[in-house]
Amino acid sequence: MCRGVVLNVSVREEISRLLPSGMSFREIGRELDRDHTVISREVGRNGGRREYRAHTAQTAADARLARPKDRKIETDERLLAQVNTGLGQQWSPRQISKRLVIDFPDDDTMRVSHEQIYQALYFQARGQLKVQLLGQLRRGGTTRVSRAQRREIAENRKKVIPAMTMITERPPEVEDRAVPGHWEGDLIMGAGNRSAIITLVERSTRFVLLGKLNYDHTAARTSLVLSNLMGTLPDLLRCSLTWDQGREMARHESFTIATGIPVYFCDPHSPWQRGSNENTNGLLRQYFPKGEDLHQYSQSYLDAVAAELNGRPRETLGWRTPAEKLADTLSGNGGALTI
Repeated sequence: MCRGVVLNVSVREEISRLLPSGMSFREIGRELDRDHTVISREVGRNGGRREYRAHTAQTAADARLARPKDRKIETDERLLAQVNTGLGQQWSPRQISKRLVIDFPDDDTMRVSHEQIYQALYFQARGQLKVQLLGQLRRGGTTRVSRAQRREIAENRKKVIPAMTMITERPPEVEDRAVPGHWEGDLIMGAGNRSAIITLVERSTRFVLLGKLNYDHTAARTSLVLSNLMGTLPDLLRCSLTWDQGREMARHESFTIATGIPVYFCDPHSPWQRGSNENTNGLLRQYFPKGEDLHQYSQSYLDAVAAELNGRPRETLGWRTPAEKLADTLSGNGGALTI
């Protein structure tokens, strides 16, 4: 089927010839290798079945192409300001579009599709946009470590972690994300694997915590920083931690004694068992590109990055933000986040 191909005069002549035969739009579409909705719109905007004429329809189409319209973002200053606010916070076009519905529920003028925002960004890159959009698409140039690379690293390390409790023994309540306080964790690595940052994601709210590992990422230091990072959480948010079989967690028992949080380990080569954390690590590479020395970033900068991620609306949360979701969770249980 021809998709994205503009109708020309010969196709319109075929439509004009087939309409009097009584064929349906679906039948005409199959005959011309076009979607039936394309045929329906073409006939509807040009007088209907009885009035449709090929050359008249072609003349109208040529006139529409010759008369470019301003995009909604270009003509509405309030809408432009909201889009730029989202882009400035590194939100995706889809997040911006969906959040407008929540923030302006009774104002239909504050609506723009994510496709329109993408198109505006692309037009701006070619110098064809009349207004200025801030920033760029947040994943520009960002790539993840492939599964094959992770597998090679894992096989070369010969990790030995004593007394592991596997993910199969994790409480069933963790799976449906209905109960807060269950976290997924990992490290993102710097140049030559000589520096690292702890990344934590709460499964039910997608709330993110980041921890700076000074000097090294040995098991002893990882356990200490993790204990400091999670030890001050309210009891409601200290139910479990799921990690891969990285040797940095060799002292997981010390962490559990210090915090009361049990650690569950994923199966080998199974990053999808920490899906929320894997997704977050991909987003974090925008802020911490591969090949950089992560020692250069302060804990205060890490906190600012986490706050930015926690302020992004998420589709899986009904376009609410992780910070909003966590606040609702804590307020409903009489708690407060003190970190």
